[in-house]
Amino acid sequence: MDTVGPLPHGSVVAVVVTRHRSAQLVESLAAMAKQTHPIAHLIVVDNGPDEPAREVVETCGIPATWVPSWRNLGGAGGFALGMLHALALGADWVWLGDDDGRAADETVLATLLDVAQRRMLAAVSPVVVDADDPDRLAFTVRRGLTWHTSRATLAAEADGDLLSGIAAFFNGALFRAGALEMIGVPDLRLFVRGDEVEMHRRMVRSKLPFGTSLAAAYLHPRGMDDLKPMLGGRLHAQHPDDATKRYYTYRNRGYLVSRPGMRRVGLLELPRFAWFFLVTRHDPRGFAEWVRLLRQGRAERFDRF
Repeated sequence: MDTVGPLPHGSVVAVVVTRHRSAQLVESLAAMAKQTHPIAHLIVVDNGPDEPAREVVETCGIPATWVPSWRNLGGAGGFALGMLHALALGADWVWLGDDDGRAADETVLATLLDVAQRRMLAAVSPVVVDADDPDRLAFTVRRGLTWHTSRATLAAEADGDLLSGIAAFFNGALFRAGALEMIGVPDLRLFVRGDEVEMHRRMVRSKLPFGTSLAAAYLHPRGMDDLKPMLGGRLHAQHPDDATKRYYTYRNRGYLVSRPGMRRVGLLELPRFAWFFLVTRHDPRGFAEWVRLLRQGRAERFDRF
């Protein structure tokens, strides 16, 4: 790992976490290399160096550091390591990217910087849209009791070019270094699932201003499979089909809803998931598993699956 000297004032350092996705990583880094606002340095944390992404990183066209981790740190630990590395380099801004997502065009970073500076934001993210249909959101966004699935309906709630108080942090978000000093980096213990929500919780409680810029987009594969409809689609329950994802989703959710700022949400979890498992799915065993994992997370027992 090469030593990098202190960066110039105002520098942006990009951080990407990857594992066994070299083909997608090529596209992600290519989009970063084309940005009209230059990236001073790129840090790629590789959670799967048994199938190394080093060559992709070193040939991406940006001054870069490949950081292999022989212990899989997950998204949470990988971003924490990369973000701390960026701060140690002297970054004033930290731009987070995903290995299977990419900036929609070459102006995304410049747009995010402009919005953050004009509005004095601590963090700002682009709209995360479906890579196959950019008019749709890659992930549903809930505002109150309304679930938004399209870019147009989300824009209807915005203040001009900004949707305040909500952001997708691990898919193209730009942070001020000072904001990370206040809210911290992702919690390694969460590994996968819930780590981004927990960062969002801390940002909300910090009272720092942040939001989503509607003028910038980040392309990502559509990720709605885990959301299962109930009550005719008026409500949804997050229920991954994969047992590993289900374990981390429910365990981490138990921890999250026991934290300050999310306890009111936690009060709604029991009736919602009781209805989902017992009425919609007729699955008492699934409900028992959900209760067990929720309690495990609430007790902060962060065993790996």
